[in-house]
Amino acid sequence: MTIDARLKEFIERGGAWTSAYVDGSGSLPQVEEEAREKSVRDRLIADGAPTEDAVAIERALAQRNGLPSPSARIVFATGGEIALDESFADGRRGPERLSHGPLPEILPALRHASGTVRYLVVETSRDAADIRLEKAARGALTHTSVEGDSDDMTKVQAGGWSHANFQRSAENTWKRNQTDVAAAVSELIREEHPAFVAVAGDVRARQLLVDALGSAERELVVDIDVHAQADGADLTDVDEAIAQAVEHHVRDRIERIRDRAAEDSGSGGAEGIDEVTAALQQARVDTLLLDGRMLDDGTPDGGAGLLALDAPPWIASDASESLGAGTICRLPVPEALARAAVLTDAGVMVEEEEPRADDAARDERPVRQPLASLRWADPDEGDEAQ
Repeated sequence: MTIDARLKEFIERGGAWTSAYVDGSGSLPQVEEEAREKSVRDRLIADGAPTEDAVAIERALAQRNGLPSPSARIVFATGGEIALDESFADGRRGPERLSHGPLPEILPALRHASGTVRYLVVETSRDAADIRLEKAARGALTHTSVEGDSDDMTKVQAGGWSHANFQRSAENTWKRNQTDVAAAVSELIREEHPAFVAVAGDVRARQLLVDALGSAERELVVDIDVHAQADGADLTDVDEAIAQAVEHHVRDRIERIRDRAAEDSGSGGAEGIDEVTAALQQARVDTLLLDGRMLDDGTPDGGAGLLALDAPPWIASDASESLGAGTICRLPVPEALARAAVLTDAGVMVEEEEPRADDAARDERPVRQPLASLRWADPDEGDEAQ
């Protein structure tokens, strides 16, 4: 079950929820890690969380996630039981959040999920290949090895007629091996739908592998000119190339949302709190795009928030828009918009800051208004656009 589906289940369930979004376990001495976990427990209780929830979260945090530092941890508890415990191998995005209320705080999980990219890494040589399905910031999900034929693998320097025969024999063996690798890669592409396929390894093996893939599959290939299995290979080049491909894919997804929202003179999208809220009330939103600064720095509405409802239309600016649904509570704008998006099966993307040097100051700019690409345009808007 995807994280979005699990979050939808939780917010439909109702009840009382205690949520913690904190740093994952690090390299601190055990006594300091325990003090940090106790601090989370005490602050949750001080904020009104039931003791049994706070203690359950403290115990969950004491179970190390096994990820290198920095990492992030999201834990939900209800009725003294842990309902969600997710770890992410990249650092916390935005401030630490501890809360208790009638709804779990879902945006931190959606924020990490929106930047998650699934991809294949293929490290191939002339007689074998290592294939991994990975998720950005989470490590390998599946691992496949393909062992090829090693007969006639060496191109001997015999000269003359025999040399040419050996050349052809070795080349044919390499080609058969990469055809087998391509079959395994093609199957994973069909089953897992990766964003891209990073191919590293022996240069001739890479060429033969790409040639053996279908045209649509070749479009997914990111060629990495590193033989990862060779002695002395610099594996940081592989990591950097993959990181750049992930960033490019996320930026491309955001641009597609913006382009779709701008279609038909803007009738394909909604922008601003009021327009996006109205589109969510009509279940017209395909993908909701939020500015990371909106989550970190507050909201453009001055913090008034929006109403979370217990039935469609799920969200309202005031009681007059509730259509008879009951009010659960008032939520910060980004949390309320994200909740309504999840309940109407819309995607949620969070646009993060552009990467910058560690000592560089953050650019000064206003918080961007929420934006949504729509499943269908408003007919009235289409008439106006014409």
